[in-house]
Amino acid sequence: QVQLVESGGGLVQPGGSLRLSCAASGSIARINAMGWYRQAPGKQRELVATFTGGDSTVYADSVKGRFTISRDNAKNTVYLQMNSLKPEDTAVYYCHLSYLHWNNLPYNAWGQGTQVTVSS
Repeated sequence: QVQLVESGGGLVQPGGSLRLSCAASGSIARINAMGWYRQAPGKQRELVATFTGGDSTVYADSVKGRFTISRDNAKNTVYLQMNSLKPEDTAVYYCHLSYLHWNNLPYNAWGQGTQVTVSS
């Protein structure tokens, strides 16, 4: 019953900003990794930014210096602050969670996706 709910997508002009949020709920014993992926039309889903354990983070080269991932552990929530947006950032953004269930087995969960469109 683990669910991820994304919000914050929308239409912005190039150079604009958006902040995405993702809240996780359900039977989560421990979060192993949590972050953001995106998929543009005709392209494969790609990693944008993620926490990989502790305070470690990984960013795609294309977003370094523009995007910042943050989290609120108490709320099982991650955020993605996106600045200096480019048309190439247009995609459906998906929250991803890798977690340990109470049965000690690992699982992956995906959000429903939120559309980000950057257009002038």
